Amino acid sequence: MRRLLIIPFAIVIIALQPTAVTAQQTAQPIFSTIPSAERIPNFDLLVTQLKQYHDCTCKCGCYAHDLNLQADRAIAFLRKRAATRRQNQKLALVLDIDETSLSNYQEMIGQKYLWDNNAFNAWANSAQAPAIPGTLRIEKEAKRLGVEVFFITGRPEDQRAATERNLRAVGYDWKSLTMRAPSEASETADVYKSAARARITAQGYTIVLNVGDQWSDLKGKPEAEFSVKYPNPYYFIP
Repeated sequence: MRRLLIIPFAIVIIALQPTAVTAQQTAQPIFSTIPSAERIPNFDLLVTQLKQYHDCTCKCGCYAHDLNLQADRAIAFLRKRAATRRQNQKLALVLDIDETSLSNYQEMIGQKYLWDNNAFNAWANSAQAPAIPGTLRIEKEAKRLGVEVFFITGRPEDQRAATERNLRAVGYDWKSLTMRAPSEASETADVYKSAARARITAQGYTIVLNVGDQWSDLKGKPEAEFSVKYPNPYYFIP
């Protein structure tokens, strides 16, 4: 019984022992920030994530896998649509070029993803861009199914020779290649590309499939029956 009484007494004595606390220990550190600015991703971390996404080394995804997934969806639709075409109906496939049919990643990473007009023009004129494999598969399937291929690119007309040389070198074939004329230089991408698609439909074609990496490649009347957007976290064109 005595031992049972001693234990709670000892606990009470210990709990009542005073603890010396200084004002410096009780003060909380204060940080001054701009919340809106803190929500903006750090540029160096973003560059690292972009590279990891391209190289498929992060949990954020895998660029090549995502491109191929979208290409497979495009091909599946193309096959179904071609099977239901009306007699003598002219079907068209529209393809963007940069980051859709050709990859400029080598140029982009060389510039650390920053836009340099002179650097890009030199790259385009070198005609060294590799094909995006999934798009090449789409183009080959379209040809097999009797669907005409039309390229519409924002590249300027003075890069036509180099662009055609690059496309042919990696295996593309096409009916028409639309490039920006000097008179169209001030037009936004969606206005310019919509007008180019309208010229295709004016020739009696039904645009069944449009593949691009920007919304401005795809939206705006006339639109394709099925539009496939490739991922592109590297740049945005309104």
